[in-house]
Amino acid sequence: MAALATDIDELVAADPASLAGGEAIVALRRQLERLSAVATRASVAFDAGRAWEADGARSAAAWISSRCRLPLPLARRQVRLGRSLREMPATEAAWLAGEISQAQVEPLAAVRTRVGAELFDPDEAALVGYARQLPHRDFMRTLAYWTQAADPDGVEDDAEAQRDSRRLHLSQSLDGKWFLDGVLDPISGEVVSRALKAIEDELFEADRAAANGGALARTPAQRRADALVELARRAAAMPAGGRLPEPLLTVLVGYETFAGRVCEMESGTVVTPGSLLPWLTKAYIERVVFDSPDRVKNVGVRRRLFGGATRRAVEVRDRECFSEYCDLPADQCEIDHVQPYGEGGLTVDDNGRPACRYHNRRRNQPP
Repeated sequence: MAALATDIDELVAADPASLAGGEAIVALRRQLERLSAVATRASVAFDAGRAWEADGARSAAAWISSRCRLPLPLARRQVRLGRSLREMPATEAAWLAGEISQAQVEPLAAVRTRVGAELFDPDEAALVGYARQLPHRDFMRTLAYWTQAADPDGVEDDAEAQRDSRRLHLSQSLDGKWFLDGVLDPISGEVVSRALKAIEDELFEADRAAANGGALARTPAQRRADALVELARRAAAMPAGGRLPEPLLTVLVGYETFAGRVCEMESGTVVTPGSLLPWLTKAYIERVVFDSPDRVKNVGVRRRLFGGATRRAVEVRDRECFSEYCDLPADQCEIDHVQPYGEGGLTVDDNGRPACRYHNRRRNQPP
């Protein structure tokens, strides 16, 4: 501990600019994760040794919470995670090496608890490999698909429980203000979010035009609140018996051959097949047929004409901005030519990629 403290003292005393490089940040994070792994393993050994009883603590977590000034739930979570790691050698080894972080370790432990050791243990090394290689969002998506394959009935039960737990509270305070709080399942939330986002974008454009280069009149939170009110106004203006707008479900045909199972929202949220069933009679169905991992063979029509099939093909295939440092959804991006149009690049799906405005402009700027 003394040697460790000495080394850390040197880092603390160092000029921050000397640690400002990207590689230094990665190295620091790696060592920080290694220390977290060691602390977690030490906590569970402390728990097993029961030395905390001599001080009158009721549990190791209570002792750690008090002496380290941590929230008790956080201390309990660390001890539970340490207990799980005793049965997860590949995960523990990767964490101790700094190859993965606690952000991957905790979901792995939760999945093992859920599906059982007999299903998880044979695939642990493969899942840890995904944790090493993939960005966190892609890893969580992969882990969700693995869980669906390992426990199909369980994930459908969880999806049904999510649906059943939906709620919305709207209450008025004594001074007349209104407070809104609620929970929606993934699909319902996506429907509401997209409707609000469309109106919020309209309000943003109106604010930007009115500002004429100056400060915007509303904050993003204020625009969202106004978008909700506008959503209610438009709903009230809808004629009785009018046709309700229908959500769009996209079916990727042939893609599973190349990329594995696909059952997720356009935003990337993984959902179960069963959770889609209530929506099938209320939604448009869009078919997208792939004949290779990066080429769309055909984009089928919905019940009525679907314009911009080439753009849609790129959106569905790539899902977000092409930059590894950006996760803006593809439907909010521009479609950029991989080979520039001015250099003979064709406007076809296999020469297109989503690019947010920033990265699309940055591509054409000199270093």
